[in-house]
Amino acid sequence: MKSTLTGAFVLTAFLGSAALAGENPMVGGAAMYDTKTIVENAVNSADHTTLVAAVQAAGLVETLSGPGPFTVFAPTNAAFAALPEGTVETLLQPENKEMLTKVLTCHVVGADVMSDALVKMIADDGGAHPIPTLGGCTLTGKMQDGKVVIEDENGTMATVTIADVKQSNGVIHVIDAVLTPKM
Repeated sequence: MKSTLTGAFVLTAFLGSAALAGENPMVGGAAMYDTKTIVENAVNSADHTTLVAAVQAAGLVETLSGPGPFTVFAPTNAAFAALPEGTVETLLQPENKEMLTKVLTCHVVGADVMSDALVKMIADDGGAHPIPTLGGCTLTGKMQDGKVVIEDENGTMATVTIADVKQSNGVIHVIDAVLTPKM
């Protein structure tokens, strides 16, 4: 029997993460507080300045500050820097707001899914679990070398590097690649 959740899902990495010890891990050199929203915490992470700028340019600050619950697969600055030269700059231009919004919302699930739940869904589904996002993309959660990886519709694989960063309106899973919608 397949495990499913209503709406979209989340991603995570190690079951032995700090989150299981009851404390949120540090992200980008900053403490993450489970009493703050996704946006309130993200702005303090030195590793997520590009993501924060993109969320602002797309007009998603209010949405991701809302009640949720959300699961966000949060690419680092290094993940954005690995995109082809000029991609981020192009996406941040006002005329490309629709595409930027699509890319960002393909990193957001309309549910609060911790890593242990996702790992169980992956196992229950024979090693690959579909993850529908708010952007209309379907990501695939898999296990690889004991870590959760998320595959986008184009075959790009992102590894969860920090899992289960609890927020007042959901959870963040830090990833090492930018996921993109099928074009």
